[in-house]
Amino acid sequence: MAAEKVAIVTAGGSGMGAAAARRLAKEGYRVAILSSSGKGEALAQELGGVGVTGSNQSNEDLKRLLDAALGRWGRVDVLVNSAGHGPRAPLLEITDEQWHTGLDVYLMNVIRATRLVAPVMIGQKSGAIINISTAWAFEPSANFPTSAVFRAGLAAYTKLFADQHAASNVRMNNVLPGWIDSLPATEERRDSVPMGRYGTSEEIAATIAFLASEGAAYITGQNIRIDGGLMRSL
Repeated sequence: MAAEKVAIVTAGGSGMGAAAARRLAKEGYRVAILSSSGKGEALAQELGGVGVTGSNQSNEDLKRLLDAALGRWGRVDVLVNSAGHGPRAPLLEITDEQWHTGLDVYLMNVIRATRLVAPVMIGQKSGAIINISTAWAFEPSANFPTSAVFRAGLAAYTKLFADQHAASNVRMNNVLPGWIDSLPATEERRDSVPMGRYGTSEEIAATIAFLASEGAAYITGQNIRIDGGLMRSL
């Protein structure tokens, strides 16, 4: 009998993280979900998985989630790093404390979880890590300053990871959502999208599921835009 496929999802209580957990469960993955609200633990129970109420800014909480997944299933095939929302303010008004918060929310969330989970995948000689980033990582918007700055750093981290661990068959890629229905909708934002609509969390989840699959086995170190044509530069 083939081993069960196992996916860990952080910040998976709502929005794109929750949609990813649901899609991966539909694809046959056993899911382990972390969220600070308790919604992730409830969703995990609904999906027949395991959940931890805690923060992706805590190494201890992340380790509890990993230990729960390994204790139940003995492996981890996929890690999905989702995130909450960091500080927003005019650029010169962002305080040192707010910049440090942005670092924790948008970059360290990936680094912490990867540092724990990647060694398991390297030992298995297989694994896929998918990080939810932003369409504005390379063309930054003043609306999302801390997100744009630290997710540009995430792109560099992802390339470094791919360089070092592709030979172990462990892949890392970023998805770059544009205006998605988990955000408040405005007419101005919708009109800025060539497709004329917001994307859905389910569309992001479908791309994540593809990147987790064998169909994406030759894709690593990439930043994949899912934004209805909003950004088109190389």
